[in-house]
Amino acid sequence: MKTILITGCSSGYGLATARHFRANGWNVAATMRTPRPDLFETSDRMRILALDVTDPDSIALALERAGPIDVLVNNAGIGLFGALEHSPMQKIRDVYATNTLGTIAMTQAAIPQMRTRGSGTIVNVTSSATLAPFPLAAAYTGSKSAIQGFTGSLVHELAPLGISVKLVEPGYGPTTAFAQNTDIRLEDVLPEPYGSYAAPILAAMAEPALFTTEADVAEAVWAAVHDTSGRSHFPAGTDALALAGG
Repeated sequence: MKTILITGCSSGYGLATARHFRANGWNVAATMRTPRPDLFETSDRMRILALDVTDPDSIALALERAGPIDVLVNNAGIGLFGALEHSPMQKIRDVYATNTLGTIAMTQAAIPQMRTRGSGTIVNVTSSATLAPFPLAAAYTGSKSAIQGFTGSLVHELAPLGISVKLVEPGYGPTTAFAQNTDIRLEDVLPEPYGSYAAPILAAMAEPALFTTEADVAEAVWAAVHDTSGRSHFPAGTDALALAGG
């Protein structure tokens, strides 16, 4: 029975993905900063582990407690929406520390066991913001676009070792905690003249014609993990598929 470790499982895409893999017979190491066993049904195939992807010691301990893993899903992320001019640099650093450097650190830590075994899959969850420009998300988009390039290079670097690297690119998820996982108030990052410009964008986000659900992402991760065609990109959600031309 195969084992998957997923970061950022306290809500949204990570939570849905962990539940999906457990329901389909996998051993799951569901990680989050503060473990919440109440989020999952009790199962001997489910382990809830503490993990802060910005902390090297936390990464090492989580991987040790998880034991051998066949798949790593880098899903943990922080959202940031607003005008770049008014976005605090410390918050931008936090976004990159988690979304970009956290993903790189987790990948680096997981490679040795996969290389030794001669097999494994790494799935990096980015965003449809990397498929088409989206306003008022410059720092966030940059943090995810960096992982697009990182993954593209790593695909070639790790293929000779038997390790697959995939990208899952979710669209906008109105039911996720993207807008809640930051302590920045919207009015602080969208003062005039940005507020007037942002108003119709926020209105469209409140009632999107196309969007992404948690189940869409769980299914895209499942498809990426089981892919044998060499495909690297897996847009998730009707909006992401439309942007990707699929």
